Amino acid sequence: MLFGRKNRKPIKIVDKQVQEWKYAVCGYCSTGCTIEVGLNSEGKPVTSRGKGSADVNRGKLCIKGLFEHELSDSSGRGTVPLLRDKVYEPYQQASWDEALDKVACEFQRIAQTYGPDSIAVVSTGQLLTEEFYTLGKLVRGVIGTNNYDGNTTLCMASAVSGYKRSFGSDGPPGCYADFEETHCLMAFGSNLPEQHPIIYWRLKEALEKRKFPLIVVDPRVTMLAQFADIHLPITPGTDLVLLNSLAHVILHEGLQKQDYIDAHCNDFASFKAVVDKYDPVTAAKICGIDEDMIRHVARIYANAPSAMSIWTMGINQSTHGSDGVCGINNLNLITGNIGVPGGTSLSITGQCNAMGSREWSSCSGLPGYRLLEKPEHRDEIAKFWGVDPEFFPKKRGLQQTDIFPAIESGQIKALWVVATNPLTSMANQGRIKKAMEKLEFTVVQDGYADCETAHYANAFLPAAVWGEKEGVQTNTERRVNIVRKFVEPPGEAKPDHWIFNQIAKRYKNAEGIHFPETTEEIFDEMKVLSKGEKRNLDISGMSHDLIQKQNGIQWPMREGEEQGNPRLYGDGVFPTANSKANLMAMDYIENNEVPDEHFPFWLNSGRVVEHFHTRTKTGKLGNLNKFSPTAYMEINPDAAKELGISNMQYIRLVSRRGDAVVIAQLTQRVARNSVFIPMHYHDCVNRLSLGLLDPHSRQPAFKQCAIRIEHIDQQEAARINVARREF
Repeated sequence: MLFGRKNRKPIKIVDKQVQEWKYAVCGYCSTGCTIEVGLNSEGKPVTSRGKGSADVNRGKLCIKGLFEHELSDSSGRGTVPLLRDKVYEPYQQASWDEALDKVACEFQRIAQTYGPDSIAVVSTGQLLTEEFYTLGKLVRGVIGTNNYDGNTTLCMASAVSGYKRSFGSDGPPGCYADFEETHCLMAFGSNLPEQHPIIYWRLKEALEKRKFPLIVVDPRVTMLAQFADIHLPITPGTDLVLLNSLAHVILHEGLQKQDYIDAHCNDFASFKAVVDKYDPVTAAKICGIDEDMIRHVARIYANAPSAMSIWTMGINQSTHGSDGVCGINNLNLITGNIGVPGGTSLSITGQCNAMGSREWSSCSGLPGYRLLEKPEHRDEIAKFWGVDPEFFPKKRGLQQTDIFPAIESGQIKALWVVATNPLTSMANQGRIKKAMEKLEFTVVQDGYADCETAHYANAFLPAAVWGEKEGVQTNTERRVNIVRKFVEPPGEAKPDHWIFNQIAKRYKNAEGIHFPETTEEIFDEMKVLSKGEKRNLDISGMSHDLIQKQNGIQWPMREGEEQGNPRLYGDGVFPTANSKANLMAMDYIENNEVPDEHFPFWLNSGRVVEHFHTRTKTGKLGNLNKFSPTAYMEINPDAAKELGISNMQYIRLVSRRGDAVVIAQLTQRVARNSVFIPMHYHDCVNRLSLGLLDPHSRQPAFKQCAIRIEHIDQQEAARINVARREF
């Protein structure tokens, strides 16, 4: 008997005529998949495949990685420098010398007129680590502004802050191998199948070999929640309440590892005094999780021989993001699940090289996790670079989310945006646009001339992207891997480190500072700065060639060692004043924007598997864009019926900050009083989002705000949708 269509055509795999395979590591999310790019006889990239011997992905790639080679031939690329005096005037092509002279001249003019801190630099998580280091040297050692940050503030700042508060330093302590060792996994606001598909595959493979409880904490029934043993549909923004309550149960039932706490943790008494207030009955009324379920989950987690927690933006992008991270760290400290196989607090990073930015960009301090607040760190870097230590500020300046309000107030006069797109990624988009209109001079340095922020710039500098330059990235598990160049950038586009070096040459005070020409030379300089017995971030045993040979190496790898180290803090020693971790005593403060009679729905946002961040890259690739070409909203069918909304109908969402037009998609994945929108689309979710900042990390609360739903003329909505695509 035959099933299916008659005369079914067999699947044919087209021979791409690959002549050579080139080594690379993926440039999208932080998973760090090793890729081989196939080149044809003309040297053109024609296909991508996962490298089977690489431990991270073991030959697998997600849909984005499979089509990543198409970036080299994608539309909208910047090919020549562009200049204009006013942002409403047409751009004029310029030579590199003209453009670089103009940028340096304007920066120097503005610094002399208003002071160096009137210039702000906003970087990214997309550069190579050597480029981050070079930009940091330029900004900290030459330009001299203290208002310098990366867009990693929008995704990972709360994880960084939480790690520092709990452990004394940034750096995820665990690794992917912990999936294969753990006896319980709890995921907070992390939808691995769509956000990090290959990490999900690693988890699924581990579950198939050895079943263990999977617990998912998320307001939405995500794909990961559907596969979980227990789903906790938490009230948005109340993760700290749940975490304090889990700790309450563990301590009151004597399930904690008291020997570990006594030997390796500070402030247990004050921590216990706070969590005593968060009994399950009280907590259930705030976080929306049944009191018996809180007790059940706490017992499962504490009684497991090893247990691990992972999280992504669902924790970080909150007014309590840093506290939430500390709460996760608290949970693992009191159960002895730090630095042991299968026991960890593992943040799943957003961008391919957000870790490299955190390690070496000098955004939050100085290279190698050094602090501006420490005189010995300032002296060490000043001596190494050849600058006066008094040139460095004594503390960190404004972060990205504070830079834009400083533009509004006139404190910032010039802005340099490097490989990021704040006119899509920043919350409360209307306010960001108005702020940028006040700048005297704006530079956008990007691989794509059609990114939204370039429309507000005076100078556009075309940069090389993935595969057009060479250097390293660091993934979620601290694995340093290398991207090899396999194609030339289009037109006159240049690698970012070349642009930084050329800007430096236009400053007289840079004459005594060495800016290496190649990324391998830059990496060798970073290796020297990484050395130190007490420095976890030690890459002195690595080299570009060895990194490729081992398919990536996890730091620390000290000089003389043959391999990297998969975990931190296994010895119970932390980089704090007394070498102990800090148990953080934190009360929950209700400051979320919550639904009311005028704005009755929670708005949540997140990723879809086909796209990455602001779609600057993935929006250009047909095989990705065709599956998710336009903004949509998930709404519960019961809520839709009450409002008279049908599936695939255009509707308008309204918040206290703006409005957006989207297509309704009816699904039980969201609660009756909630809606969900993918984060990737220009002129959509961030017209609505709140952007209230976490007090420790300064990260915006993208995940919680209140909206209402209005009907809209369908023809008008279609025109809006077409205009949005063509912008």
